Amino acid sequence: MTATADSPDSILPGIALMLGFCVTAPMLDVCAKLAADAQSTGQITTARFVVQAVLMAPLCLALGEPLAIRRRDLGPIALRAVLLIVSTFCFVGAVAVMPIADALAIVFVMPFLLMYLAHAIFGDVVGPRRIAASGVAFIGVLLVIQPSLAAFGLVALLPLGTAVTFAGYMLVTRGLSRRVRPVAMQFQTALIASLICLPVLWAAQGSGIEVLEPVMPDALGWLWLAGVGGFAALSHLMMTYALRFAPSATLAPLQYLEIVTATLLGLLIFDDFPDRMALAGIVVIVGAGLYLIHRERVTARRPIATGSPPTGPV
Repeated sequence: MTATADSPDSILPGIALMLGFCVTAPMLDVCAKLAADAQSTGQITTARFVVQAVLMAPLCLALGEPLAIRRRDLGPIALRAVLLIVSTFCFVGAVAVMPIADALAIVFVMPFLLMYLAHAIFGDVVGPRRIAASGVAFIGVLLVIQPSLAAFGLVALLPLGTAVTFAGYMLVTRGLSRRVRPVAMQFQTALIASLICLPVLWAAQGSGIEVLEPVMPDALGWLWLAGVGGFAALSHLMMTYALRFAPSATLAPLQYLEIVTATLLGLLIFDDFPDRMALAGIVVIVGAGLYLIHRERVTARRPIATGSPPTGPV
């Protein structure tokens, strides 16, 4: 008997790929944190996009995907690139001094920001239960930020910059995905981001701007920079192809395992572990996020279950 599209056997590859994402994505953060010992945030951010573009170009050619950007897509691709540059810059700046798990937990407020932005831009319905979940998640963020602010200063707010800009990035991706295939979109975004970052990095030489000024890496430094771009390309490909095998509603809860991996890697490699208040905040954020995913599933099933569209906010 062959597996149907919704059978457990048919979605197992998607689940496996999503678990792979949850392992490889924090490795990007580990490489960034290791590189930050000797290199600037701007240099690490630039390396991410240059390496990613170099890796994605042959893959695009092998799959027959277009390398050139269509004129009508140039503006949205450029906006997507700028948002991802800012998102990456903020996160690299944060993990340079903060535990990876703490920074990542704050970034996980992004689904709630995305929900509100989708409501404002696309008119998506946001009901009282989702608003309540957002409030709970914000309390969790405050629990994580409070000890981080005391220990690291205003740099603890950088992950919020990542959350805001990445939410915008996801909205732009939502619009582009109707006409640009995922692999081509990754290459084109990395290419534009590289073309933006490289001149800035060149201009920053000798400027004394510590967060931008490049330095010549040593052998390990080159390895960490390659790891940032390599794990970025690999993790995003895993997520892209996971969605081909399984619906997002199935995969979304698994993404919170990324925090578990980040916590373990932080403990093993950097001897970092969230304190009690931050750990409580992480639990609150994850719980609120899982509840939001549950409400999305309920809303998605309602028209099918009742035979009529939803009657109001959930």
